[in-house]
Amino acid sequence: MVDDVVRAIADPVRREILVMLRGGRLTAGQIAGRFEISRPAVSRHLRVLRESGLVRDELVGRERLYEIDPAELTHLAAWLAQFDQPRGWEHRFDALETEVHRTRRECRATGTPDEKKENTA
Repeated sequence: MVDDVVRAIADPVRREILVMLRGGRLTAGQIAGRFEISRPAVSRHLRVLRESGLVRDELVGRERLYEIDPAELTHLAAWLAQFDQPRGWEHRFDALETEVHRTRRECRATGTPDEKKENTA
């Protein structure tokens, strides 16, 4: 499925259609009106997006409304996330968070110095 999504978004016209649909549902005519290519060409792009699962359509009266279906984009984002390694400050903050959690856990297990003073008094 990720392969279909990647092929679909490889084309700049299809990427632009996705950006347009980010704002909400649009008719095929509204989408086609924003491009200097033929309506049949826009229809073919919409078909590719629909078949890849990136958009869904609904027939409302005589018009077909298109909207983004985020499920496949979520799958693609998850696949891409495996290549995103923390760098620089992000990595250091992760290390700091780990150290804070470890220190808190140790303090709870052994009691803090203030708690020991209260117990001996």
